[in-house]
Amino acid sequence: MAFDCNKERGVSSPDNCSSICTEGTLIQANPLSHYWKAKAWKSHNKLGNQKSSYGSIPRDFNPKKDDEVSSEATASTFGVRCFTDLPAALVCEVLARLDAKELGIVSCVSTILHTLATDHQGWKKLYCERWGLPNLPATLNGPLVPGPLDGKSWKTYFVEREFRSKSFMGKFSVDVLRGHNEDVRAVFLLASANLIFSSGRDSVVRMWNMEEGLLIDTSRPLGGTIRAITADTRLLVTGGTNAYIQCWRAVDGNDHLFHISGNGTDQNSEFRLWGHEGPVTCLALDPLRIYSGSWDMSVCVWDRAHMECVQKLMHADWVWDIAPRGNTIASTAGSDVYVWDIRNSELTSLISNAHVGNTYSVARTHLMDVLFTGGEDGAIRLFNVSDVSDDEDSKPLATWVPHSGPVRSLAFEYPWLVSASSDGRIALIDSRKLLTPKKSSKGPFSVKNFDASAIEPPQRMLHGFRCDLFSVAIGSDRIVCAGEDGAVRVWNFSEALEIERRAQALRSLRQENRMRRRKAQAEMNANGRRPEQCSIAMKKNQLKGDKCVT
Repeated sequence: MAFDCNKERGVSSPDNCSSICTEGTLIQANPLSHYWKAKAWKSHNKLGNQKSSYGSIPRDFNPKKDDEVSSEATASTFGVRCFTDLPAALVCEVLARLDAKELGIVSCVSTILHTLATDHQGWKKLYCERWGLPNLPATLNGPLVPGPLDGKSWKTYFVEREFRSKSFMGKFSVDVLRGHNEDVRAVFLLASANLIFSSGRDSVVRMWNMEEGLLIDTSRPLGGTIRAITADTRLLVTGGTNAYIQCWRAVDGNDHLFHISGNGTDQNSEFRLWGHEGPVTCLALDPLRIYSGSWDMSVCVWDRAHMECVQKLMHADWVWDIAPRGNTIASTAGSDVYVWDIRNSELTSLISNAHVGNTYSVARTHLMDVLFTGGEDGAIRLFNVSDVSDDEDSKPLATWVPHSGPVRSLAFEYPWLVSASSDGRIALIDSRKLLTPKKSSKGPFSVKNFDASAIEPPQRMLHGFRCDLFSVAIGSDRIVCAGEDGAVRVWNFSEALEIERRAQALRSLRQENRMRRRKAQAEMNANGRRPEQCSIAMKKNQLKGDKCVT
């Protein structure tokens, strides 16, 4: 009201001028508000001419001409600055504090902010927090340094991966891969190379094409039951009851990376590692190390450069599963869960009696301090190991009991946790219900505060098996599992992905038409046309748009 009174008396104060300038500047950022921009400039002209009476308009007033000079006049007169005028380092620091949704909103404000937000390295941080560094093909002699390929930005990688994760709630098809004569104990999905590896009691490793479901190659019998398989684009590793680790190096020039049959290949591409005194039950890889767990109650850490054991972590019971992340590794032995620091071989956390009976499986996120366990009691539990010490009992943050039999295997790809059980069912749990971004220097994510009694059941259960399931893997838009019937089943969600793509394209088209109608309405209002005419024009444009869509 004070502003209105001063305006009637023809008095202009610094506060009033600042208010007018701020309003005009904000309105100018909206490309659909030419009418309001002209109106604000009218008020500015009135205050500049104290002799004019309230509500009078200069005779030579031209809205278009005033629109052209309004931005320059206000900026030069009042010294208005934009966010992008800040130093580049400060702008990058501000953008680094935003999450994916906020970065997307910022990129819609202007062309400059769109360029800054799209190319910002914060997308790499967001990607690695959820999925780690992408396992991309690399030259055999060069280092395994993932990064954008084919001109793709980290934002593109993030958006594609986030979009693909939504497909697991849609339609699917099931492919059955047959070739094993006995039960299959281990499967591994190398999505970056479109490969599936499987093995079991028949001691033969088979390599399948993920897209076509065809058998590519078969190894010779290795002896004993193969209980663990893992691989990346440079190394394939298996282990079983013979207590050694069988390894294959990738062959340069081979479209399928590995020659596991050994026919006509370099003998140096296949070798074995000896170090355990009992059956090898679990394996894992990272770019620098190989991890193996055994029923001899130990976990061995192998140096990939020299292929030798550099550490041996002893447990109090048989080791069932392992899950490395960064410089730590989680392992399950008996009913307990261990977390070790690889740099000094120290035990940093111990979760005693995590399950009733053995703790068969463990899975970790890239959040470093959160892990999931599955046990003989059919339960799946979530633990925050950053709050655990070896002298106190740890209580799970969340517990699910989706299975009536032991949980034999867990696999995690953000945001989905997948479990396979002896009851012949697969459960999918969405971790986004539990984890939330944390804007602090201590860590990228934290566990939400929630009532343990209000935990939602698994978002989806996959049925159709009449046998025990021993292993499960998740990657891309596939879920792979295998059990005692000797068949490898691939749940293909690519159909749901294609349906979601079409739905998203349709939503984008509708949004574009909606924005076009709003722009047309704003232009009609600025030209003084009646709302009834605008409504009729919008209806005609809508009919034309619908005909174009059909």
